Amino acid sequence: MNKLAPGLIGENEKIVTVEDTAAHLGSGLVPVFGTPTLVGLMEGAAVQSLEGCLPPGQTSVGVHIDVRHLAATPVGMRVRARAELVEVEGRRLAFRIEAWDEAERIGEANHERFIVDVERFVAKTKSQ
Repeated sequence: MNKLAPGLIGENEKIVTVEDTAAHLGSGLVPVFGTPTLVGLMEGAAVQSLEGCLPPGQTSVGVHIDVRHLAATPVGMRVRARAELVEVEGRRLAFRIEAWDEAERIGEANHERFIVDVERFVAKTKSQ
């Protein structure tokens, strides 16, 4: 198991499809990469950075994201997010994330995740 410490890096990428667009998702009327999908791409990069670093039975859940969507990306273009773990405070993890398409930087975010025990977390949500 790797040490959970600032400096861990994760990346996530995809090719933009019609299903990823603001028009398709209902988050806007234009057929470009939608902010909800950008957020998912960014969170995926943070999750990827933790791969192999958490004990068995533990995972992380997103609790906050402050995102800026800086540029539009058309269908068919590749997008990529890179997350860096910048702070570990008990179970709280803080990330700095940037995203690019093939032409320019398209997004930036500060993101927080918390480490949880999978069984307890699922049991608690089912009991509500």
